[in-house]
Amino acid sequence: MLLAVAESTGSSPGRAGYKMAVGEDGELCGSIGGGVMEVNLVEQAKAFFSVPAAAAGGLTSAIRDQVHRKNVPNSSGMICAGKQTLILRRLSTDDLATVQTAIDALVGRQRNELILSNSQLAVGPPEGGTQSSFERLGDEDFVYREQLGAENELYIVGGGHCALALSQLMAKMDFRISIFDDRPDLNTLAKNEFADKITIIDGYEKIAQHIPDGPDVYVVVMTLGYASDAVVIRQLVAHDVKYLGVLGSKAKMATLMKELKEEGFPSDRLARIHTPIGLPVNSRTPEEIAVSIAAEIISIKNSD
Repeated sequence: MLLAVAESTGSSPGRAGYKMAVGEDGELCGSIGGGVMEVNLVEQAKAFFSVPAAAAGGLTSAIRDQVHRKNVPNSSGMICAGKQTLILRRLSTDDLATVQTAIDALVGRQRNELILSNSQLAVGPPEGGTQSSFERLGDEDFVYREQLGAENELYIVGGGHCALALSQLMAKMDFRISIFDDRPDLNTLAKNEFADKITIIDGYEKIAQHIPDGPDVYVVVMTLGYASDAVVIRQLVAHDVKYLGVLGSKAKMATLMKELKEEGFPSDRLARIHTPIGLPVNSRTPEEIAVSIAAEIISIKNSD
């Protein structure tokens, strides 16, 4: 059985797109939010295996509304005050090829669209920009669509130890990662198996040509030093991106911002730069610095 959160509002523990597989042998994979709600729905999913039509290979599905409050219809047993709509759908061996297509697309970090209904499980090229949508066509009839693959783009300018640590952390999240550096023999680039793309450039004077504008674009600047950081910022300060952060000490970045302001760069543009980068957690090691940067990026991403 496939369990999927189709819609979620309020303080629901599982957001739209959360999924869980329940095997006929009792094996579980994934999560739809945890807690007593998940336990109950797992038991409901297991019950489908005893339905004759399902046992014979027929398609069996259901929609479950879960309200996370006490003493209300469809109460989930939780009290976090949210609401979820979940899909329960039995999969058969006929769906294996589609499941493998979805896995291959996710492993390859390619954008695809999942279409799920009570009569269809399909994966194909995305047709719309909405991350997910759910349409209820009847009591147990529905169409759920979801964009698979990384929704956001993270561009890291500079491929040193902090970039390696940040790549490893962000690769586990909804980001496609691109790294740029002008040092072809850098050992941390050779070690970086987490980035989707590593580009060696001649210099940073044309870095703006490699990084697009966009509401889903996040840029982290962590080059070798002050001079190259300044080159990159001059190229990117006019870009309209979701996040632009620069690694550096408070004193160093204050000096750089002062120079840029004196050169005539607009104050409102400079104010959009996150520096010193990351949340203040007294980070020291590359791994701790990566955590602080990732936390700040996540905070910005989820602020809408």
